[in-house]
Amino acid sequence: MYFSRDRTLSWTKPVEVSAAADSYVSDPSHPVPYRRRPIQQTYGAGSIWSTWLTEDQRFVDDRPDVLSWKTPVLDADVTIAGDVVAHLFASTTGSDADWIVKLIDVYPDQMPANLAMAGYEFMVSNEVFRGRYRQSFERPQPIAPNVVQEYAFSLHTQNYAFLKGHRIMVQVQSTWFPLIDRNPQTFVKNIFIAKTSDFQAATHRIVRSSTQASNVTLPVIVR
Repeated sequence: MYFSRDRTLSWTKPVEVSAAADSYVSDPSHPVPYRRRPIQQTYGAGSIWSTWLTEDQRFVDDRPDVLSWKTPVLDADVTIAGDVVAHLFASTTGSDADWIVKLIDVYPDQMPANLAMAGYEFMVSNEVFRGRYRQSFERPQPIAPNVVQEYAFSLHTQNYAFLKGHRIMVQVQSTWFPLIDRNPQTFVKNIFIAKTSDFQAATHRIVRSSTQASNVTLPVIVR
């Protein structure tokens, strides 16, 4: 499913020129939380931490550092079974970056039989990839600023049915705190001893052109 203009998600490869892209500013000083605020204590009284993976993702919809693309309303069920893979063509003004991709099932806006689920954004699959490891996990390397590179990584296997009347959404962001430690976005040999000055905001671009078509590959079952 290809990222397309107007934040749409399409089965058709885009025809735009190489300049077609969407961008956002990622600031490690203001990371995207992995749960909606106020975040409860993990093991406190009444904690729902154990079900955070099912939490409605609408709490990040209005953030400028989260990009979303979604399909029109599905006119038939779409069933997947197998490996979900993200293929991002992306650049950054920094020298390191995290790429977090989430595959989401968007429920219908009107659900009279279950009002609590109307418009719900249910996360089906997800993963994070740290850009410094794009060529090797043993020998991390800085990212050349403003150079588009391909990042391909698995969002794991999933068996799931997106039902007729729902939408399929993909979200991309670069922080997911504190689930993922903050990337300074400046290449340092060891992130865990990075200095405060190493943590810098950076502009990330996700390209969606005919030659660099960012997408998520779904293992669709054809009946």
